[in-house]
Amino acid sequence: MSGCFVTFEGGEGSGKSTQLERLAGRLRARGLDPLVTREPGGTPLAEGIRELLLDPARRPPPMAEALLMEAARADLVANVIRPALGSGRIVLCDRYDDSTLAYQGGGRGLPAELLRTLNRAATDGLKPDLTLLFDLDPAAGLARRARTAASVNRLDREPEAFHARVRARYLELAAAEPRRFAVLDGALPPDRLEALVWSALEPRLAALGVRGAV
Repeated sequence: MSGCFVTFEGGEGSGKSTQLERLAGRLRARGLDPLVTREPGGTPLAEGIRELLLDPARRPPPMAEALLMEAARADLVANVIRPALGSGRIVLCDRYDDSTLAYQGGGRGLPAELLRTLNRAATDGLKPDLTLLFDLDPAAGLARRARTAASVNRLDREPEAFHARVRARYLELAAAEPRRFAVLDGALPPDRLEALVWSALEPRLAALGVRGAV
């Protein structure tokens, strides 16, 4: 049995992390053992890079930010994601290479082709089977983050125009790859979103022959 790689994308406060945890619980209830990880993070090295990237006291230039992201991604893919997929597990990842295209590309203005080249190098060409994009108006997402987050990170402090560019780039990416992306309305109630997430994933699991998923 081959593994299944699912990524969760969206702007700040879009609800993607909540839905990732809900999906993980649903899979475990069916006797499956998903690997849950995140970007940047998921390994000791990548978690250290995460602290640097989200530290409000630091402001790396856009290219340095992108290269740090890619370093964390390369370590995560090589040491966590690929081994898990190779053993047939479902991998749920909170952000992946589309985040670089949206944040460092759309948000920071770095060239898309350069970032795609860096992504390919960091991932060795590994692409998700399914990408769930939680789309939400940036003002609503930032307000939700302000209400619920334990602390404010560096990206939360970016102006709304930055987050609007990130959202626009995400939607462009989804439109370019409609077979990989499922775009979900992040403003929907959590239970409704959970049902839509499962509806998007279930056919792919069945096609891959993942027993216990249906």
